[in-house]
Amino acid sequence: MHIVIMGCGRVGAALAQNLEQQGHTVAVIDQDPTAFRRLGSGFGGRRVSGVGFDQDTLREAGIEDAGAFAAVSSGDNSNIIAARVAREMFGIENVAARIYDPRRAEVYQRLGIPTVATVRWTADQMLRRLLPSGAEPLWRDPSGAVQLAEVHTDESWIGQKISTLQEETGVRVAFLTRLGEAMLPTSQTVLQEGDLVHVMMRTEDIEKVEAAFAQGPDGGMV
Repeated sequence: MHIVIMGCGRVGAALAQNLEQQGHTVAVIDQDPTAFRRLGSGFGGRRVSGVGFDQDTLREAGIEDAGAFAAVSSGDNSNIIAARVAREMFGIENVAARIYDPRRAEVYQRLGIPTVATVRWTADQMLRRLLPSGAEPLWRDPSGAVQLAEVHTDESWIGQKISTLQEETGVRVAFLTRLGEAMLPTSQTVLQEGDLVHVMMRTEDIEKVEAAFAQGPDGGMV
């Protein structure tokens, strides 16, 4: 898939690098040409200088062939305008905008623009760091036998493959949240610092799973 990103700050650059590593083609737009230094010399995608909601700039970035668009500049208004242009003018279905004001994020979410509310996400991240233990249930099946939960992962798991995590804890990793974006990992995906791990497990096993995640590799299910 070709993906266009508006904004080459820390989030935009990291997102571009991750997407390229996953095999996608990427174009990054920023008004400041010096911002592209964050991408590093190994980045093979397009670097487009310009305003991210300008149609000619978007065309130069390959928006007409894109499957997704991310607006992650430092301005809420610019991000929303760019996201709406990408969706309404170019028909891009997979669009997301980063919003600093959570109240605005809720409004735009209702208008059909998927948003990542930076303040809320940062607050959630801080809570998970301040109160890191245990699991946070997100969903249960009607019988209550199986649940989806975010489980605190000891830092000793960083650098380990998802396959190792699953084998040693007895869970199935449903998805990861990385830099505020959900991603479906493969067995070869390596856990990075800051990843939030969401797993499917039997409700009766929750204490064992929490303990296994807290013990780190080679701890195994208790």
